[in-house]
Amino acid sequence: MLSTTIFLPLLAAALLALPQLGGRTARWIWVSAAAADLALVVVMWLGYGGGIGYEERLRWIPSVGAGYHVGVDGLSLPLIALTAVLFLACAIYPLNEKQRPRSYAALFLFLQTVSTGLFAALDLLLFFVFFDLSIVGMYFVIVGWGHGDRARSALKFFLYTFLGSLALLLGFIGLYLGGDPRTFDIVELTRNPPQAGALVLLAVAVGLAVKTPTVPFHTWLPPAHTDAPAAGSAILAGVLLKMGTYGFARIAMPLLPGPWRQYAWLIVIVGVVSVLYGALVALAQENIKRLIAYTSVNHMGYIVLAFGAAGLAAGNAQARQMAITGAVTQMVSHGLITGALFLLTGVLWDRARSYDLGRFGGIAAGARTFTLMTAVAAFASLGLPGLSGFIAEFQIFAGVIGTGLPGAVVAGGLSIIGILITAALLLRVLQKAFLGPPGELPVSETQPREVASVAPLLVLSLIIGILPRWLLDLIEPFSAALVAWVGR
Repeated sequence: MLSTTIFLPLLAAALLALPQLGGRTARWIWVSAAAADLALVVVMWLGYGGGIGYEERLRWIPSVGAGYHVGVDGLSLPLIALTAVLFLACAIYPLNEKQRPRSYAALFLFLQTVSTGLFAALDLLLFFVFFDLSIVGMYFVIVGWGHGDRARSALKFFLYTFLGSLALLLGFIGLYLGGDPRTFDIVELTRNPPQAGALVLLAVAVGLAVKTPTVPFHTWLPPAHTDAPAAGSAILAGVLLKMGTYGFARIAMPLLPGPWRQYAWLIVIVGVVSVLYGALVALAQENIKRLIAYTSVNHMGYIVLAFGAAGLAAGNAQARQMAITGAVTQMVSHGLITGALFLLTGVLWDRARSYDLGRFGGIAAGARTFTLMTAVAAFASLGLPGLSGFIAEFQIFAGVIGTGLPGAVVAGGLSIIGILITAALLLRVLQKAFLGPPGELPVSETQPREVASVAPLLVLSLIIGILPRWLLDLIEPFSAALVAWVGR
């Protein structure tokens, strides 16, 4: 079933190559394939019994110990579910896309297979193949359907993330050479961590930090988001950024426990810097899409901070486990909320061809549904209780500070300032563009397809915020295992 879930979108993309298919048919094939994939994920979630589920193995390159090995656990299943939800939302959102709709749909279906495959991969080489293919797919989305200086932004995105992937490949080779026996199998390497040191961790961490993105490797992110189409930005922020943080939890921490503990304080510092830098730079933005892009740097910084705190072996183990649970919850929450925010900025671009905050005003008077959805997404992003952001960030802060180490307490305290700054900047956007006097650019009400794509993301954020246990029960066993692996 897992391989069917991975490759069903790719089969649908291949179907779109039939020359007699029209644009309208292509769009509905896209929606149907994404909906079917989500249904498969729901069935997998309901049938999941703990440990590594739905495991599948095939021979691929046996001479180097690499194979097609996939499976799901408490880390990968929530992210695969997030992927299915977001891609369905992005299939519904551009139902009126008139610019080469078949190619557009095929690219997103290709990206869905790549993303699902990466989160299911239990082999380093398989992970790397999906990691690199995601770069290629998003490059063509930005350069083909973006706006503004899209060619330059796409090229910058490609070069940065491709160089990061090369560093990652070097790290994977180091893990392979340090293994005994030598293999690329992640499950085997988790059981018997390779004899690898700081240089291997540096290569793996740089590769993943570029993708996350973490300061100072984040500079490709704002232009890529600004010039990408709305659905492309939603997938880039909601799914592709998670590939970096997922790699930290799946590969860097369990396979390099000694170096991770040794450099845990450095990782904590990088997390705090990303939190504060992302929030402060977002506060200075007048371009709404760049503003949201920088809040992603801020929110992903919370995850890096939590992973760093989990490596502080002297800290309370239960608190470190809570920090990891919060980090994984943050991956899901950020995907839902930021995906919704980027789709909503697409409404601004469709109506006014601008993201300039100073040119909008009084939107609430004529677009109440649009205003309501934006307000809910903004409040979820700033961590208001009752929404998913609060559940994630509360656990991260409680876990980091709960380690009981003075340095971690200071780091947690400084990071909480990031919440105050993001609250200020998001409320500034709501006040200026939605509640203030009429602006230069009018914005009409949302269309049914826009509501149908954004509203489910916000409802899911609300459900996680009020009833999070169904998600936390899935994540917590993995968190406990990860703390044990890092502590070896």
